Amino acid sequence: MADLLSQLKQHSIVVADTGDFGSIRKYQPRDATTNPSLILKAATMPEYGELVDRVVREAKSESAGGAAALSLAMDKLAVAFGLEILKIVPNRVSTEVDARLSFNTAASVAKARELIARYEAAGIPRERILIKLASTWEGIQAAAALKADGIHCNLTLLFSFAQAVACAEAGVQLISPFVGRILDWHKKATGVASYAPAEDPGVKSVTRIYAYYKKFGYSTEVMGASFRNKEEILELAGCDLLTIAPALLEELQSTQGTLEAKLTPATAASATLEKISLNESAFRWLHNEDAMATEKLSEGIRLFAADSLKLEKFLATKLAA
Repeated sequence: MADLLSQLKQHSIVVADTGDFGSIRKYQPRDATTNPSLILKAATMPEYGELVDRVVREAKSESAGGAAALSLAMDKLAVAFGLEILKIVPNRVSTEVDARLSFNTAASVAKARELIARYEAAGIPRERILIKLASTWEGIQAAAALKADGIHCNLTLLFSFAQAVACAEAGVQLISPFVGRILDWHKKATGVASYAPAEDPGVKSVTRIYAYYKKFGYSTEVMGASFRNKEEILELAGCDLLTIAPALLEELQSTQGTLEAKLTPATAASATLEKISLNESAFRWLHNEDAMATEKLSEGIRLFAADSLKLEKFLATKLAA
């Protein structure tokens, strides 16, 4: 009998949801994802002090100082972690655009192009980078514009079916529906302490999105994210990708059992779903009708923005030293 992680890798692409290089080496995922919270956590770890110090030195020497140096240091740090991760994973890393740009299409496109230019200057082709954008209407339009440049995007903070449909219609490369945060909201709203894995609201949301994409021939990849327990992961075995935090990767690796794919193109084909199309007003209305999604999207943007501010303060102190 094999461990659950090795079996899961036979059905879904496993992605490490961390900025910690040691964890990525240990679990050997194909891809890795980062975000401001993960970069903040990794940047303050002693083992990455040399990398951070190098970024700070470069930002000082390549800018006039002040706000310009801080902005440069933030971009350089995100790319520096991405470059180190790409030495370990064989495929792609996701690097996030500042959440404070979530409602500005033009600024998101500009920042994405800057990040890609930094990777390419380091010899990394854009095919190995996914630019992470919040799944606002503006973020989705930014992803559509970037696709025309051959820049692929990972639309994150995705909670509603409206967001998923709009991403598919925009030809987005990949979406990251947040399973655990959907569960959190429903537990708080209903007072229900726990759900059976198949009835978990986050699991049901991703299952519906996966079925919709496969049934109607969309090429957008579905990557379940933000898991609270291994049962959510096992219930989504067969999803295109699953991005998993180190603690849950460890639990899967240390658990023996039998795993079977729950999501398959065959089950998707038999799903009872109606194809819809969304313009901006229809998207905003359908998303607005989902109280969970509107609340969690706004909260997620605020939390990522807050961690970006913390990271800026951390780097500002080093820049001033």
